[in-house]
Amino acid sequence: MKCSGSVQLRVSRLEIVRMKALAVRKGVWYRVLSRIERSCVDLTIKVVDQVRSRALAAVLFSVLRKLEEAVESGVARLMRGVGVEMAGRLSSLAQSWGNSSAGRWAGDVGFIRFLAVLHLNGST
Repeated sequence: MKCSGSVQLRVSRLEIVRMKALAVRKGVWYRVLSRIERSCVDLTIKVVDQVRSRALAAVLFSVLRKLEEAVESGVARLMRGVGVEMAGRLSSLAQSWGNSSAGRWAGDVGFIRFLAVLHLNGST
């Protein structure tokens, strides 16, 4: 699934099938999508190899994004929300204290995950 610049969206059957399988496995397929959205995805899987219609691609992109957000784990969501912000603040603070290597902390996935888990456990 690619979204670049204006509205050029490319969605293949394989990507749709993979996301549907993951959503069904995680139990969000019926909970998150309406009957019409599920039907649109199922029909696309049966009929299309590569989506060429911009309108259909836009609809599928919106449905697949909804599924991606639903299957994302709680830690990953916290990493994206809380962890990145905390890592940036701690990195800036440490740099202001003279730690020149602290600039890398803001992009360190392990550090961001650590901060997200700390937040999850109520330690921060």
